[in-house]
Amino acid sequence: MTPLFRPQSTETSFVGEPETNSALISHVAHPYGLGYVKLEAVSMVTGLAGTGEDPAPSPRRASLMDEMSRRDVENPRQVLASPNTALVLVRSFLRPGIQAGDQFDVEVRTSSRSDTTSLRGGHLLETRLSEMAVLGNQVRTGHIMAMALGPVLVDPAADSDDETALATRGRVLSGGVVTKSRNLGLILDHDRQSVRLSQKIGNAINRRFHTYIDGQKRGIATPKTDEFVELELHPRYKDNVSRFMRVVRNLAFDETAMQRQERLQLLSVQLLEPITSATAALRLEAMGDKQAIEALTVGLNVEDLEVRFYAAEALAYLDETAAVETLTQVVRSEPAFRVGALAALSAMDDGAAYDGLRTLLGVKSAETRYGAFRAMTSMAPNDSFTRGEDMQGMFTYHVLDVPGPPMIHATSSHRPEVVLFGTQHKLLLPLVLDAGPKILVNGLGNGEGTDSGQIKVSQFGRATQQRTVSTNVEDVIRAIVELGGTYPDVVQMLQQAKKSGALSSRFRVNALPEGGREFLKGESRVASRK
Repeated sequence: MTPLFRPQSTETSFVGEPETNSALISHVAHPYGLGYVKLEAVSMVTGLAGTGEDPAPSPRRASLMDEMSRRDVENPRQVLASPNTALVLVRSFLRPGIQAGDQFDVEVRTSSRSDTTSLRGGHLLETRLSEMAVLGNQVRTGHIMAMALGPVLVDPAADSDDETALATRGRVLSGGVVTKSRNLGLILDHDRQSVRLSQKIGNAINRRFHTYIDGQKRGIATPKTDEFVELELHPRYKDNVSRFMRVVRNLAFDETAMQRQERLQLLSVQLLEPITSATAALRLEAMGDKQAIEALTVGLNVEDLEVRFYAAEALAYLDETAAVETLTQVVRSEPAFRVGALAALSAMDDGAAYDGLRTLLGVKSAETRYGAFRAMTSMAPNDSFTRGEDMQGMFTYHVLDVPGPPMIHATSSHRPEVVLFGTQHKLLLPLVLDAGPKILVNGLGNGEGTDSGQIKVSQFGRATQQRTVSTNVEDVIRAIVELGGTYPDVVQMLQQAKKSGALSSRFRVNALPEGGREFLKGESRVASRK
């Protein structure tokens, strides 16, 4: 679920569900708002280098013509007929808990019968996104939930002659902005609906979770009716909505002090058993008091890695420093738990967690390095080390003075950014590279395979512009931006440089930890590492 990493399952079911005599919210209610909402629109991409088309008559073309007329576009038919424009289908998926003002990725593609050959270098015009359906041979739209615009990132490796399918689809990274927040909540089971129960559940949640609005402390739950309790996402779980909902559903809403003590003792025992440790840790996290923290801390000292991880993960969401060492070790050594460990560390407000993540920036694993950096930016977006430089509003540029092998990382999802791990990145000469359709990177050295000499970055248009820079990757990127290059242009240059051998540094795109990996134990674990 977290936007930090690749999407996970919204509802994780655990083997060996611990039994309890206390009434939990999960026994009487189920979650609302955990699905993704699909938004669509018909729009236009401009700025193409003659690779567009005049679309054939269709409901989509009619919809686009209506939108252009609504916006008072002069000569809409002439604009649409230009080979430098293309009718495109825009699609996005709003994640659970997303709030007004949050940004998200937008997918752009041509229709199946389009004659457009490439969207490279294109720019998506401002687009209103809503739920959409075709009814009665007409495009019907719902309420507008987001706006989108920006440069289209097409796979730089796609050749428009050989890979038409790749060249005619792309993404606008963080190009969408939500205009209407998505609600989260709980729906009481049909046979348990009552105002009294709704109020009781709301009170139980508010005793455990609260937030501050305009400086005032308030609970996150609002009972709306006898069947619905509205929830505000707690800030600590902003990047892990599914965990937030699981924790809420594992809250007890009706138990005596004696029952609570008995449940605590039971969970303390179940935490130490690998088959029940995941759910036991989650329920101790839901309890959230001093005794629950003490029980979880015991789990950090057992031999079984699975138990240690689940205990540390729960402690991290309770902002306990004791979790940092275990989670940092897990990120280094166990790919199956890497996503969860990084997300947990990023949720903490503890300086030790930040320092632990920083130690991971110099390791060999590309997904560990970038995953740690992404977690740091979520934890402290305004920190001078992670803030980076705004490259004319098109992407963020980071140069990290860290140990480890030189690596350059770019993204094709979430947000446009280039991250240099290490400060010494050179391009080897000679080279000739494309940076989009209008910028050429040309370098001649003193001899083949050398990194001496200079590089000329030229922009071809109505008036040719040129910059002469060193072989430093940073200088070349800055020259491309100065000449009007976009983020897709920079990524294309880096990919071509790596493919041609001109870039000796490691280059990765979207090196993020993946969920769903199997955790192997004992001899299977040892054998897999061999």
